[in-house]
Amino acid sequence: MTAEPITLTQQQAGAQSLASGGIGHALLAIEQAFNGAGDWASARHLIKQATAGPVDAAAHTGLYYGAPAVAVLLHATTADGTQRYPAARQALERHVRRITRTRLSDATARLRERRAATFAEYDLFTGLIGIGALLLHHAPGSSELGDVLRYAVRLAEPRYHDGMQVPGWWVEHHPDPLLPTPSGHANLGMAHGAAGLLALLAHASLRGQHVDGLSDAIGWLGAFFDQWQQPSPHGPWWPQWITREHLLTGRHTHPGPVRPSWCYGAAGIARALQLAGMATGDRTRKTTAERALAACLSGPQLDRLTDPGICHGLAGLYQTAHRAAADTTNPAIACQLPALAERVASTAGSPEGGFLTGTTGVALTRESIRTGQPPHTRWDTCLLIA
Repeated sequence: MTAEPITLTQQQAGAQSLASGGIGHALLAIEQAFNGAGDWASARHLIKQATAGPVDAAAHTGLYYGAPAVAVLLHATTADGTQRYPAARQALERHVRRITRTRLSDATARLRERRAATFAEYDLFTGLIGIGALLLHHAPGSSELGDVLRYAVRLAEPRYHDGMQVPGWWVEHHPDPLLPTPSGHANLGMAHGAAGLLALLAHASLRGQHVDGLSDAIGWLGAFFDQWQQPSPHGPWWPQWITREHLLTGRHTHPGPVRPSWCYGAAGIARALQLAGMATGDRTRKTTAERALAACLSGPQLDRLTDPGICHGLAGLYQTAHRAAADTTNPAIACQLPALAERVASTAGSPEGGFLTGTTGVALTRESIRTGQPPHTRWDTCLLIA
């Protein structure tokens, strides 16, 4: 592993990608080895393939690529208490903590210079929210985690941009090249926006991590989602992002509900709000979030999901609802899981392809369906729903 940027072949880079490459395949094999659907020989073979080349540990890596992603993989092997790959895991932890310090230093400089944030700085896939999720589960006593949480609190605070008060995670770049926002935007989703930020802070609070301002930040973010929640006959929904025009008018211009996906839709947002309600003892927020998630599981809402995958499809919705159902006594979510499970099962093929949008993620979700239990490997912590 090296801290300097390295040149990898396409195959080597793909091997250490959680989003689309070999790490997802190995993670599936580990989960199956734990629950009896596979064997450790197959899992070890795929782990070796995923870690055979040089591991990228430069500052541009994140939860879904490079040293942090490999750390996720090797930590998954210890779910039964057996300390597999101890030397490699210790080396990866040192690299992750160094990467964290570098990323925090860059973010602090950006904040000091009052420049806008970027997805690459903060989001779940590539930024400090994702790294924070990794540290929360595998280095909970580290000073780096505390510093990431303090950064996250600061990121939640409103700031001024071109004379207007905007959310602290405001970015100037487009959310998608095909969907430009020339004046910038504040993203609401779990993958790149406010829901991911809220979920990280709520999980931290629920796990006993406290830094100054954490509860206030959870409150600000909850109020932000309250402000932009939209009603519909089939349950509430939220815009994917808020632009400068939306802030000026106080109204969004989205034509109607978006698909209730994990990454951008009501499912991921509702899970983040449920966690926030649990963290702060706000029963009203928790109950409202659970009703919103239950509404995603049937009728026109569900029919908007045509993709089978984790990121913006049926598998991501199922796993999100599965986790949310375990945190409530309201049966409205759990009673709809069997029908959703049938949809997931009917779309799944062979476990080839990526974790986020391919059939590897679907296959991991099918293991949750088959066993009826939370995953041994807790792979869904990479989605901030657990």
